[in-house]
Amino acid sequence: MADTVQFDLVSPERLLASVQVTAVQIPGADGDMTAMPDHAPTITTLRPGLLVTEGPDGTSEYVVTGGFAEITASSISVLAERAIPKTEVTKADHDAMVKEAEEALAKAKEAFSNEPGPVDDAAKLLADMVAVGDHITL
Repeated sequence: MADTVQFDLVSPERLLASVQVTAVQIPGADGDMTAMPDHAPTITTLRPGLLVTEGPDGTSEYVVTGGFAEITASSISVLAERAIPKTEVTKADHDAMVKEAEEALAKAKEAFSNEPGPVDDAAKLLADMVAVGDHITL
């Protein structure tokens, strides 16, 4: 088993990380998961949460709002809708993300009044965003 795996984290604005890591904790839409070297090939969607990398250079944490992760035996690539290093997240950033989620929920309720699926998805998004703020103590 290899000791490290290549990890890349990309958002529409920038490349946030391109490093060797020993593990990545991913907030998957179907549950949290940890990817390590020699992981089985997997593609998953992300939910809002905290993405944590562990490696020879220490631990790094990023707030992500969604996106995709592609995991192979030798690499982990995360394409995030939005990703911000945890140390750079301000209360204003979090408030803006919660406001966007609240607006998405209101739109879903209006557009899908008789279809609970999309409304439930938007409500979960909002709950996840609020939980991120609680988790990082904002």
